[in-house]
Formats: sequence, C-alpha cells, structure tokens
Amino acid sequence: MSEHGHLHQSHGAIIKRLKRAEGHLRSIVTMIEDGRTCVDIAQQLHAVEKAICQAKRTLIQDHIDHCLEHSVGALASGERAPLEEFKQITKYL
Repeated sequence: MSEHGHLHQSHGAIIKRLKRAEGHLRSIVTMIEDGRTCVDIAQQLHAVEKAICQAKRTLIQDHIDHCLEHSVGALASGERAPLEEFKQITKYL
C-alpha cells in the first residue's frame, strides 16, 4: 500500500473530529491567556483529549477491520476467534 491514497471510509469522520478538536484546543489557549479558571480549562482539555482518543480508536478499529483482515485473508469460523478477540480488546484503547 502506498503512503498516499490509503483511505478508508472512516477517514473523513476522523479528519472532521480532529479539526474540531484543533479549533477547540486553540480556544483553550485563549482561555488560559484570558485567565479563566483552572477547572474550566481542565474540563475543556478533557473534552479535547476524549475527542482525540476517539479518533485514534476509530482509526485503529478501522485498520483492523480492513487492513488486518485483508492481510489475513479468509478464515474458517473456528480460526477467527483470535482475530475477533483482538478486535474486541481494542475497544479498550
């Protein structure tokens, strides 16, 4: 697979989420510069952190669903258990 052109259906949503987090992060810098309370700032940082973590989780799960499964190829139902367990555990990233 090439570095460019490696797109999945979820990439558009991930980009949208990251751009929103980017804007939110800029507003947090302004909050700090304006002397807002630490509680307000921490709350907003937590929201940005959650958005980035969700983007990462979506990217990894999409990679597993498409790239890893494509690499492994067709498996009999009895052989799929380790792959399915791996997919399940990534939900806790």
